[in-house]
Amino acid sequence: MIFITAKFRIKPEYAERWPEISREFTEATRREPGCLWFDWSRSLDDPTEYVLVEAFRDGDAGAAHVQSDHFKSAQQTLPPHLVETPRIVNAVLEQDDWSLLGEMAVQG
Repeated sequence: MIFITAKFRIKPEYAERWPEISREFTEATRREPGCLWFDWSRSLDDPTEYVLVEAFRDGDAGAAHVQSDHFKSAQQTLPPHLVETPRIVNAVLEQDDWSLLGEMAVQG
């Protein structure tokens, strides 16, 4: 799978509304057949920072994502709300789902 984590620094005046601002892009991406997950989290330390954790089945699914109409639209509509270019970590992993964190195994 293609595993991507990206940090978005949102302009303070848009930080509270970011889930709404990014909703159309998020929902369209989640409907892509090759999208495994596409989840936003908000930093506990910086209320203007959102982290996107996303995964796609393979390189073809990742390519389809960046070539989609909703991605092209997001390239135009999302940057005006950002402080800076998002930072990204992108890796290809030999798995297709989350692994268990054995060091914090829940007994029961």
